[in-house]
Amino acid sequence: MTTAFEPIDLGGRRLTSRVVMAPMTRSRAYGPGAEPTELMATYYAQRAGAGLIVTEGIQPSPVGQGYPDTPGLHTPGQVQAWRTVTDAVHRAGGVIFAQLMHTGRIGHPSLLPDGLVPVAPSAVAAKGQVFTHEGPKDFVTPKELSETEIRQTIADFAAAAQGAIEAGFDGVEIHGANGYLIHQFLAPNTNQRTDAWGGGTEGRIRFAIEVVTAVAEAIGSHRVGLRISPGNPYNDMSEDSLGEVYTALLDRLAGLEVAYLHLMEGPDRDLTASLRSTWSGTFVLNPFTYPDATGPDALKLIEDGTADMVAYGALFLANPDLPQRLAAGGPFNTPDPSTFYGGDHRGYTDYPTLD
Repeated sequence: MTTAFEPIDLGGRRLTSRVVMAPMTRSRAYGPGAEPTELMATYYAQRAGAGLIVTEGIQPSPVGQGYPDTPGLHTPGQVQAWRTVTDAVHRAGGVIFAQLMHTGRIGHPSLLPDGLVPVAPSAVAAKGQVFTHEGPKDFVTPKELSETEIRQTIADFAAAAQGAIEAGFDGVEIHGANGYLIHQFLAPNTNQRTDAWGGGTEGRIRFAIEVVTAVAEAIGSHRVGLRISPGNPYNDMSEDSLGEVYTALLDRLAGLEVAYLHLMEGPDRDLTASLRSTWSGTFVLNPFTYPDATGPDALKLIEDGTADMVAYGALFLANPDLPQRLAAGGPFNTPDPSTFYGGDHRGYTDYPTLD
């Protein structure tokens, strides 16, 4: 029986355990440069005992920013500032991947420079509001991406991945979940295109495939992970034919031999099992535990073969030394869900506090 505290090979890199620190939006990159700070270096170094750290979402381009004070990886200054973070994690013995997150229609013009507006597969506004420096604001109708702009966005992901490696990251995770841009291409309510980037299953999965392919070509597939969240309604998402769409996506990605697939699970464990059987590579699971944070019982998912690695969010916030506490059976500090950034996420993710 495999346990969570046995090493695992991830793209040729030996991880000391199968406990993953999940990516969690933080909004700590204060200042006009959207650059990480010393506080962020301390935060990640404190959690370097994870088998793998996946950072907060990092925008690959200026228009990819959807929340205030989130960091980027698209300028030389940002690349250099991230080196402070990766050096701190590596000195502490950790392994860290940068999560590349383009928020698409989720955002607001007040968060963007130079008169930019949020973009999306189709000009369909999300219901709800986003937090800005001026307070909550309604989501706006996004600009529909042209063919040229889609190609540029794919190139932006690849360039940001190259910047991540230059900054000292061990790899990148592409955020294809939670109602952000890649997820927006996958879902019929946000992708109403009739060209080659929409329509049926093949069109809707195309953007995700081309982003992953471009990033893999830029930095090597062994340094690339992908996160998905089939059926996650967060950010006004609505999906159908989950098995068909996501099985087709995984089938098309299989030949790339990327480092891992990271599933943010919904309430359907049968879908998880189906995707697990489809995916031949390393399978990272952020299990559905709503309304509770993921706890020590989730380690059994590694022992019974449901997943190769398990990702923890809220419990890692309250317990920076979480792997050691899990191995010892506790004790655990209790996360405070009332302070999670972003409010009710329907149990699909754990977000930290704004302090």
